[in-house]
Order: sequence, then C-alpha cells, then structure tokens
Amino acid sequence: MPDSATPAPAANSPEAELQRLRAENERLRAASASVPNAAYEQSQVRFRTVFENTPLGQKIIDPDLNILQANQALADMLGFGKAEELVGKRILDFAHPDHLADWSKLQESLWAHKKPSFMLETCLVRPDGTSFWCQVTSVLFPDGGGELGYTTLEDISERKKLSISHKRLYDAQETILHLAAHDLKSPISNIQLLVDLLKREDALQELQPADTQQHVQKLLSLIEQSCTEAGVLLKDVLYLGQLEATKLEKHQTDLGAFLSERLQVFRVVAQDKGIELELDLPDKPLTANIHADKFGRILDNLLTNAMNFTPPGGNICVRLQQHEGRIRLVVKDTGLGIPEELQARVFDKFSTASRSGLYGDTTTGLGLFITKQIVELHEGKIWLESKEQEGTTFFIDLA
Repeated sequence: MPDSATPAPAANSPEAELQRLRAENERLRAASASVPNAAYEQSQVRFRTVFENTPLGQKIIDPDLNILQANQALADMLGFGKAEELVGKRILDFAHPDHLADWSKLQESLWAHKKPSFMLETCLVRPDGTSFWCQVTSVLFPDGGGELGYTTLEDISERKKLSISHKRLYDAQETILHLAAHDLKSPISNIQLLVDLLKREDALQELQPADTQQHVQKLLSLIEQSCTEAGVLLKDVLYLGQLEATKLEKHQTDLGAFLSERLQVFRVVAQDKGIELELDLPDKPLTANIHADKFGRILDNLLTNAMNFTPPGGNICVRLQQHEGRIRLVVKDTGLGIPEELQARVFDKFSTASRSGLYGDTTTGLGLFITKQIVELHEGKIWLESKEQEGTTFFIDLA
C-alpha cells in the first residue's frame, strides 16, 4: 500500500525554509512577550517592597476615599493588627469630627480639580478613641481607565504638640506684655504731670543759690525725657500687639491723594528743620488696596527716620511710580546713611541697629519692624539701599 503520510520537505527546499522562518517568528514573538511581563513583575516586586516596608503609613484610595490597599505601618498607626483589616474601609471612618472638611478638600482637589498632588495636616481617631495628628500627602495616578490616590501618612503628633505649646507660650507672653504696657501708661502720664507741676512751682523758682535751681530743673527735665521715651516705647508695643491681633480690612485708595494729605504735617516739621521735602507723583493716578491708617504708619515711620538723620539743608523725596507691573513707593533722603554692618538688622524687632538721630529724637527699635509687618500684611515687599554720609533709600513694592 502506498504511504499516506506527507513526505517531509527537502532540507533546502522553499517549504523547509518557510517552516524554519515560522518557527523563528513564533520563538521571537514568545520572547518579546515575556520581556514586558518580566519587567512588569520586577516593578511590582519593587513597589510592594517599598510600599510594605516603609515606616510611613501608605494606602491607595479610590475617588470615594475607600481604602483599596494599605501597609502594616498604617495599620499600626490606626491601631489595627493587620493591614488587610483596613481594606474596604473609608478613611472618613477615622477622621476626627472637627476635620472632616480636610478630606473633602483632598477629594475635591484630586478628583474634581485634577491636581496631581495634595498635602494637608489633619487629625485621625483610632477605634479605641485615641487621636493623633498626621501629615497627609496624596498623589493622583491612572489605573484601569480611572484614577486612584496614592497616599502617605506621617505621624506628626509630637511636632504638633510642641508647636501648639510654643504658640500658647507666645500668646501668653504677648498678652502679659500687652497688659503690662497698657497698665504702665497711666503711672508714666502721672509722673509727667507731676514733673510739669514741679517745674512751675514758686518754691522752685526761689531756690538759692541759682545753680541749685538749675540743677533741680535739669533733674526734672531728665525725668520728663525718660517718661517721654517710655511713653514712645509703650505706644509702639501696644500698636504692635494690636497689629498682630486684628484683621486688616483694605480698600481701594488713590495713593497720590493719600500721600499728598499725609505729607502736610511733615512739610511743617521739615521746614522747621531746614529740610526740603518733595513729593514726586506719576501723571496718571495709581490706586492700591490698602488699610489707610496702617499704611499711613509706614509713611510716618519712614519719614520720621529720614528727618531724624537728615541735617539742615538736606533733601527728602517721596516718589510714587509704576515699576514692572507693580506699584513702588520710594522714600529717599540725603542724610547720614546706615553703616553696612547694621543694614541687615534694621527690620529686626528691638533692633540693635537703632541709633539716636541728629536732633535727639527718641527711638525704640520697633519702628522699622512695625513698618515691615504692615508692608507684609499688604502682601508687599520692603528693602533699603544706603551709603554712609550719602543717604538712605527705602523701597516698597505693592501688588
């Protein structure tokens, strides 16, 4: 009988070559398919290693804030024995009642506004009722046609406790200082009044010899000067306390008109001291959102400083201008200038850079500190340029 099996193609026939090509193609296809799978498996191993062994709490959440995956560090943080016990729970189950809104912000920022990441500090509550503060960082990432949040939690309870303790201490110190300053105003005013009465007493005018009378008058003047200096300091301390405690309500203001009115009093002072005071305004009005009284304190402090350190015959110029899209206020004098080694400290509280002026005016070391605080409350920036014996220029940029 004839053999029904298909004879094998000759080794060098086209059919044999075609079979070899098909086999090689299948081998290459299988090899290429295995490479991504191997790389994917390797990346998954790396992810699981980091995810499960990091000391920070890790979880993956869906848009409804359900926990899809968690590590053991998060389970320990929340008081659970195994990470698997957290899967399927909502993070809102652990949110402190006063901080539920924190998670709404996270949810809205990531899934509604599509922000790539979001960070917050919030308080969580364990099943046993104990609570702790944590810093939460969540990153949005694509997954199977949707988007999930990879979230890291760090226990910051100790840091938060320390921060709250420091704030309470600071608030207590500020309150005590403010009360002390306020209560000292009355006795200082009484001392000033008594000194004034003594200076006008007939008995003082009759003191003999004459040099005794002059000596007593000098002592009374020193007491009066000390009371004035204490009064200035108390005024600045009280102003600073009030500045930090109140909210700044601002209104759109024509700065040119504001400066013109504010400079009226200083023009009189400048004339008495033999100083030329100029106001340089732009052709077009410039308006800014300011608190008039507080912003006026900026100008008062800068002009008072300029007048204290500018000799007779000097010049002070207040300039308002538009500069690179911002409003710039410049106060320039031709006074003594500030030594270079002191310039970095002029804005410090109770600055050691404070000096007596040319006219014996009292300074507290708070004026420029207050000025900087007010500028920053207006979301502005202040800096200076100065050279000894040539003068000082203060710059303020407003948005």
